[in-house]
Amino acid sequence: MLYKKIIYFDMDNVLVDFKSAFNKIEPDLLRKFDGQFDEIPGIFSLMEPLEGALEAYKTLSTKFDTYILSTAPWENSSAWSDKNKWVKRYLGKSAYKRLILSHNKHLNIGDYLIDDRTANGAGQFTGEHIHFGSPQFPKWQSVLDYLL
Repeated sequence: MLYKKIIYFDMDNVLVDFKSAFNKIEPDLLRKFDGQFDEIPGIFSLMEPLEGALEAYKTLSTKFDTYILSTAPWENSSAWSDKNKWVKRYLGKSAYKRLILSHNKHLNIGDYLIDDRTANGAGQFTGEHIHFGSPQFPKWQSVLDYLL
């Protein structure tokens, strides 16, 4: 059996447009959680996919062994279930049982990690960190061009 390379996708600002939830939240609640928006209960259920992300995930999942590797805020317990619901809603069967929530991304073994930050172990990932949103990988097309 041939080995398929493993790709991990971060969710927030990689697959998911984090800021897309803001216009769906009451202004008073946004003020209350100013600077800690990821702590707003239910915020992760309100987010839309980032432009090109769903298509890129589906394309890459035909060539690679794909997983979603995300961090959920420790103090926002709804984030854990909301992220699971988001994956089911937007990625469906192509991501069935492929969601990993961890604050230590470097503990996962794989070939690539597509992440917009180096936090939570992404900077220590032993495979190649594709820094999404950087000058080299500003959008999904640049990631697809590189990996395919």
